[in-house]
Amino acid sequence: MLKERLQRGDSLFGPFVNLCHPAVMEVAGLAGFDFAIIDTEHGEISSDRAVDMVRAAQLAGISSVVRVYGNQAELISKALDIGAEGVQIPQVSTRAEAEAAVRAAKFSPLGSRGSNRYVRAAQYSATDKAAYFANANKDTAVIIQVEGKAGMDNLADIITVPGMDVLFIGPYDLSASLGIPGQVEHPLIMEAMQKTMKLARQHGVAIGFFVDDAQSAVKWKKAGIQYISFAADVGLLYEVFKQKVSIFHEE
Repeated sequence: MLKERLQRGDSLFGPFVNLCHPAVMEVAGLAGFDFAIIDTEHGEISSDRAVDMVRAAQLAGISSVVRVYGNQAELISKALDIGAEGVQIPQVSTRAEAEAAVRAAKFSPLGSRGSNRYVRAAQYSATDKAAYFANANKDTAVIIQVEGKAGMDNLADIITVPGMDVLFIGPYDLSASLGIPGQVEHPLIMEAMQKTMKLARQHGVAIGFFVDDAQSAVKWKKAGIQYISFAADVGLLYEVFKQKVSIFHEE
């Protein structure tokens, strides 16, 4: 389980998935990734297609996370109802927004998630209802994504929100909000990450970060980042295609 591994202190590595097909999740699992993020924010993936991608992830032995496209209770609940191990909420800028995201992901008494046991996550009611509601609160990973200057300014408050399993820093949106769009290796980004990691160590929170290449992933793993998201399926596919085409035309 994703959350169990995070609590154990493991460093986990996985791509964003934008392509709307279960086979991508299977391939990611077969390749050995720890998790894959089904991206309903930027990918063309609806909930009726995401559920088959979650099924494929389970078959391939890879943890599935759904990135919703907004901090809305119904989106968060739907992502978890279909059986994803984690939900990732973008564009969180305040403590109140982080608290709202956690509430939406947790059943009472920890939150206000709609209670329905006739969903895939509860095996369509085959799971004992008491066990389902208790284990869902215990096992679901809640990933709060801070991406802008406002969020970084409020980081000390956000990082203490109970029920958050990963504080994820989105470097591209952060770079844009700092006036250096796309410069994800800029000293301002590195300074923000150092601040984040210091606070994380103080409060025992796992940190997530996005990288474009495997070498950067190794660097951040050695720095103690636990949840490392890596590029996106479409970009990785393009790189391989482009490399092979280049080889063909060089001969």
